[in-house]
Amino acid sequence: MKVFYNDRHPLHHGRHEMFRGALVPCFEVPARADYVLHELKARKFGSIESAPEADRAILERIHAPRYLDFLGTAWQEWIALDPRNAERDALPSYWPIRTFRSDVLPASFPARMGLFSFDAGSPITAGTWAAARHGADCAVAGARSLLAGERGAFALTRPPGHHAGHDFFGGYCFLNNAAIAAQFLRDQGLARVAVLDLDYHHGNGTQAIFYQRPDIFFASVHGDPHTEYPYYLGYADERGTGKGEGCNLNLPLPRGTGFDRWREAVAQALLAIRAFGAEALVLSLGVDTFEGDPISGFGLRSEDYLRVGADLAAAGLPTLFVFEGGYAVAEVGINTVNVLDGFENA
Repeated sequence: MKVFYNDRHPLHHGRHEMFRGALVPCFEVPARADYVLHELKARKFGSIESAPEADRAILERIHAPRYLDFLGTAWQEWIALDPRNAERDALPSYWPIRTFRSDVLPASFPARMGLFSFDAGSPITAGTWAAARHGADCAVAGARSLLAGERGAFALTRPPGHHAGHDFFGGYCFLNNAAIAAQFLRDQGLARVAVLDLDYHHGNGTQAIFYQRPDIFFASVHGDPHTEYPYYLGYADERGTGKGEGCNLNLPLPRGTGFDRWREAVAQALLAIRAFGAEALVLSLGVDTFEGDPISGFGLRSEDYLRVGADLAAAGLPTLFVFEGGYAVAEVGINTVNVLDGFENA
């Protein structure tokens, strides 16, 4: 399995995020990917490669040009407001919720930051754009390898991507790597592609991007949004709309769910993907389903992830794994590579 590693990911290193009224150290840290890379090397797993830069036009198939423009200049604008801002991350303070306009692009940087975000937990830093941009490159390179005949590929990158929408960031995510890869596979000639999201938190961005599409199936197994982030999307009655009706499957599970019940839900999702007739699978691989994860609530153990990989291999689809969440940093490498090992050895 080829691994496409984002060596620019450490450039995005947030100091703080807003959590329940307090600034706390970020949960999404460079060590997450470092542990995975260390485990890959320790097991001599696959070839670790760099990724060429993807054309911006590929990103614009998923993200709004004005949103990409904002991300590309946000840090410079933040510094221009006050040189002292170089010592602190940029976090939004205002949001255009119901009845407010979102079609007009404000001149104010804080107003634009709110326009293009949905939470205060995703800091923009000096290296956010470089890290996120190269992450998209890794996802596209992984998709290319599937088209070239590889059975599996892994985009090891951060910041993650599945909460990012067409024109907004949040949930630590800025560019939706899984969605970019799925769209690229379609644009290169595959008729039907599936995205399966196994992160503890629902991939609201991916769902919203493809919600009206009949050619890309989205399935997600995640914590029940009645109590779990991102709260406002991920319910079981969300099945797609228009031509995309029936092409969206959410399988929310209560906090405390163990591996057996979780595995049954994943099997249900894979059956739906098979019925859809997908020619390739993009897997949003979050391992925050681990029992020791500090911001999640499922009960998977490290050895369970080997069986997860085997179950995914049994689907018989070329599969691109895209790294998402997982915040029990010491175990994130073992758990992630166990999935890949289970897939390769099935």
